[in-house]
Amino acid sequence: MSEVRNVLFIMCDQLRYDYLSCYGHPHLHTPHLDQLAARGTRFTNAYVQSPVCGPSRMSTYTGRYVLSHGSVYNGYPLRVGELTLGDHLRPLGIDTVLIGKTHMRADVEGMERYGIPPDSIIGARLSECGFDVFERDDGLHPDSGYVPDPAYNSYLRERGYDGANPWHSAANSVAAGEGESGSGWFLKYSNRPALIAEEDSETPYLTRRFMDFVDARQGKDGWLCHLSFIKPHWPYIVPAPYNTMYGPETWLPPVRDRAERETSHPVFAAFQNSRAARTFSRDDVRETVLPAYMGLIKQIDDQMGLLFAFLKARGLWDRTMIVFTSDHGDYMGDHWLGEKDMFHDPSVKVPLIIHDPRRGVIRGQVCDALVEAIDLAPTFVEVFGGVPARNRLEGRSLSPLLAGRMPDAWRTVAFSEYDYAWMSARQALGRDVDECKIIMARDTRWKLIFCEGFRPMLFDLETDPQELRDLGDDPRYSDVRFRLEAEIFAWARRQRQRITVSDEKVAASRESDAARAGIFIGFWDEAERDECLKDDPGPQNET
Repeated sequence: MSEVRNVLFIMCDQLRYDYLSCYGHPHLHTPHLDQLAARGTRFTNAYVQSPVCGPSRMSTYTGRYVLSHGSVYNGYPLRVGELTLGDHLRPLGIDTVLIGKTHMRADVEGMERYGIPPDSIIGARLSECGFDVFERDDGLHPDSGYVPDPAYNSYLRERGYDGANPWHSAANSVAAGEGESGSGWFLKYSNRPALIAEEDSETPYLTRRFMDFVDARQGKDGWLCHLSFIKPHWPYIVPAPYNTMYGPETWLPPVRDRAERETSHPVFAAFQNSRAARTFSRDDVRETVLPAYMGLIKQIDDQMGLLFAFLKARGLWDRTMIVFTSDHGDYMGDHWLGEKDMFHDPSVKVPLIIHDPRRGVIRGQVCDALVEAIDLAPTFVEVFGGVPARNRLEGRSLSPLLAGRMPDAWRTVAFSEYDYAWMSARQALGRDVDECKIIMARDTRWKLIFCEGFRPMLFDLETDPQELRDLGDDPRYSDVRFRLEAEIFAWARRQRQRITVSDEKVAASRESDAARAGIFIGFWDEAERDECLKDDPGPQNET
């Protein structure tokens, strides 16, 4: 077995952790990802740093919590100066390349302030979250402004799909009857086949673009490729035959309880009243969407089979680390919610599978340690021979866990956060824009959801793994709430904003350093100075 020379970093969008067979789904069989898990490590407690695309991804790419990097919601630019994967890996000689989605919006104002042209190499990387772009496709309507006219649209036009936006009119639409639009934005069409051949849909297209990237390098190692799939994120539209693969006998019942409808928690009640939550709480909606959602996941697994075979055929399998994960999950009607805006496990817990070709790792292991998405960045730095900068990266390398070792002082609490100022819940609750912070703290047994201005929510994951009984106002658990709130406040105080001076430099600093520079703060006389310097004279600077 060789050491790691490349990393294939695969991320899906809105993929629940429990909708893969290796994570326990009884009907949605994903043999290729199961095989990856059987040859690598499957993490069972991996949490993203926000349940929403943009801030979750910015945390993964920077290795920093949302509280540190400041991109708190979709469309919030990642400010100039935040270091990303490319900044950490390029000094190690590693090309850091994007194929697919980032949900990154550039800090145009910041680049203008510092005179950085957006079409320069530096400007392009700042605009693309630090990646060199092989192909970016955010899977959003071009009018969203993320990618005005993606190359995927050009490909579709070449394939005969006409129109100004074939991403919408073909890949994410269905045949319309009288009085219908057929637009994939409307959930009523989710179980119908897309107006596109399967091989031309988004997931196979991006898989082929990765193959193009590999072949274009002509065997040259030294890359991290972020292959970022758009699906199974909405629009929930999938081409035939995937739209008919999963019938009622394969659908899992929604995880919800009538008592949740009677919640005394204002924030939870407000989110239950959002349009997506009201819609997905209907059984007919859920039953229409599930065939597409499951079909999209099955299509991803089939493409993984092709991709893994390609890596083996190109001789890359034994020198490429493969990481498979998601940016967040999807409630799909669980807890009377839609989308992904709260902190139950269907939303904030993600699959994480790592195939590591390095010597000394454990094959086929299941790891239950609490890990976070920000752990990936320092892991990548380490596998390429670098030393993760602790003052810049808030995650921790997963390498010891991959080798079957639990590091000393591994985290006992995982954190995730969300700013719902842009949501309808803010108006419903009468909150100001700076009063909409939610923070999750999850230890090995308990999950606390801290809501600024309201009581917390609390779940006992040991006795209530489906998170149906909120203990946030039960006086019997006040000690647990106090402890986890204290964990949140301690976590918030230790965010790493000192990124320009390393921990090692701070730790090595001494009083004599200033004295050697001729700065004698608090000294009475020359004799006291000489006493300070006698064991560490160093170069002297006279005053």
